[in-house]
Amino acid sequence: MKKHIVLLPGDGIGQEVIHSAQGALTALAEEYNHTFTFETHDIGGTAVDLHETPLPPSTLEACKNADAVLLGAVGGPKWDNYPSHLRPEKGLLAIRKELGLFANLRPVKGFKKLLHASPLKEEVVKDSDLLIVRELTGGLYFGTPSERRDNGDAVVDTLAYTRHEIERIVDNAFKYAQIRRKHLTSVDKANVLESSKLWREVVEEKKAEYPDVTVVHQLVDSAAMKLITNPASFDVIVTENMFGDILSDEASVLTGSLGMLPSASLREDGFGLYEPVHGSAPDIAGQGIANPLAMILSASLMLKYSFHMEKEAAVLEEAVHSVLEDGYHTGDLHIIDGHKVGTEELTNKIIEFIKCKNATNSIQSCYS
Repeated sequence: MKKHIVLLPGDGIGQEVIHSAQGALTALAEEYNHTFTFETHDIGGTAVDLHETPLPPSTLEACKNADAVLLGAVGGPKWDNYPSHLRPEKGLLAIRKELGLFANLRPVKGFKKLLHASPLKEEVVKDSDLLIVRELTGGLYFGTPSERRDNGDAVVDTLAYTRHEIERIVDNAFKYAQIRRKHLTSVDKANVLESSKLWREVVEEKKAEYPDVTVVHQLVDSAAMKLITNPASFDVIVTENMFGDILSDEASVLTGSLGMLPSASLREDGFGLYEPVHGSAPDIAGQGIANPLAMILSASLMLKYSFHMEKEAAVLEEAVHSVLEDGYHTGDLHIIDGHKVGTEELTNKIIEFIKCKNATNSIQSCYS
């Protein structure tokens, strides 16, 4: 199978970890008889510096012609005081909107070797395996008007949704619940917000189409508390844009490291942009010590959701588990009696596993 992938390194360590994902995918293509071609473009702060815009037209056009997009990270203190339209994050918001990437998936699952580093007790998080499905192109972040008034002494932001926008994300969440543990938690603030009242109405209407899925409605503040006290009780969570932003970041620290979590942003036809949850980490950029595993796991999501390469996606996941079980890790991770290595060496360990797995067809024989 032949696929064309656009790489958007972005800023900071994004410039490094994107090459790790490319290396792992190239090895996978060689071992499993695929052809992946790559094209690199600028986004975020780097694009502001080079093109005076966080999303150059050439970048957007290349993404529209790709089969999928991998993004490293955007942002950094260098651009914190730039005007709003030149902030790196504007490029990320714009590309999501322009490509119609309305569904953000954040899988949160712990790795045994890292659970001791969780801020929660290990017995609380050890069975956590949840998927947050966040609406990505509507709500407060995109509503208009959004502006300062009265010489800057007053502000207004607009939270707006249409029934169609809610229906399509809810439909997606139900489908993911069906192939997981058949439990869906819909998070809203229906006791206060009109948008949430419509959200809850749509979920109630849609659940008749998915009788095998159990549905629970939960207010966002209650859901945030339960994520900390009983994360294993969740299977699939579906929610609007801002609530999803907050809850997914909260969930991302449960399992011991923000540097281990991937994400996918999908369109209705399965096209997607894939990126790690972590930021650009400018304080360690260029030092060769960045953790590439979340970027590699994001590539695994790309194989699964956009390319429907289930076997190959599983191999990348197994490779990550393998290197961690063998004790290899970058400095941001904490593995007891492990082997601290740099970005390149950890990536090479992933590639070694890919080649070993295909040669032996055995996971266990590829562990040290």
